[in-house]
Amino acid sequence: MSKLPKEHKFTDLSDYGRPIARWIARGLKETKFTPIHVTWLFVLSALISFLFMLEEYFWAAGFFLLLKSVLDAADGELARIKETPSYTGRFFDSISDFVLNALLFIVITSITEVPILFGIIAFLCMQLQGTLYNYYYTILRTQVEGDTTSRIFENEVPTAFPGENQQHVERMYYLYRVLYGGFDKLIYYLDYNASRGPVLSNWFMTALSIFGLGFQLLLISILLIFGLKEFVMLTIIGMTTLLPFFIVLRRSQG
Repeated sequence: MSKLPKEHKFTDLSDYGRPIARWIARGLKETKFTPIHVTWLFVLSALISFLFMLEEYFWAAGFFLLLKSVLDAADGELARIKETPSYTGRFFDSISDFVLNALLFIVITSITEVPILFGIIAFLCMQLQGTLYNYYYTILRTQVEGDTTSRIFENEVPTAFPGENQQHVERMYYLYRVLYGGFDKLIYYLDYNASRGPVLSNWFMTALSIFGLGFQLLLISILLIFGLKEFVMLTIIGMTTLLPFFIVLRRSQG
């Protein structure tokens, strides 16, 4: 199952791990593994990557960072294959990404010995880029009747799907709002008419997908592997200069 109808699928540069993720999900379909179990596996993969970074084994660090990206796609694939959509899983996935991204820049700050303020700025830039991508991607899925687990505006507690606990959903929702609420509000302020515009074009979404977490992790892995760890934060911060360009480009479509 796909998040989008066939005619609206685009080349997602951040989603390179999807074929492997689908293979993993198919292998787990008849097992007791749940999507949340897979989410825990991507958390573990990221933590292993960070340990290798601290020891400056960058090939291994890059491998586990990319494995994290694959598993990040596999939990959603497993939910779709098993037909078990879950707000608990959706929020847990996002919360895990937030915490891991913060830890990533703490580690990079440590191995590059740059001021912590620089790491904080890079982290905020990375989150802002991802928020813009997710905002437009969710709008697209809503416009074309695609996957509905994510919502354009997370401004009220969703009703739990069958099989999940409403209290768990509420707790995860409020934690999500604490972590992501500021980013969501800022992006909405910058382009509050996006949801009322025309269907976002495939070429636009492909270009925008450089802001997807998968592409960001791929870029970081490449820089680490090629001995360019000092350029990781500078690159992420520099990419944020493209953010107003994408917003203007979206507005130009109507």
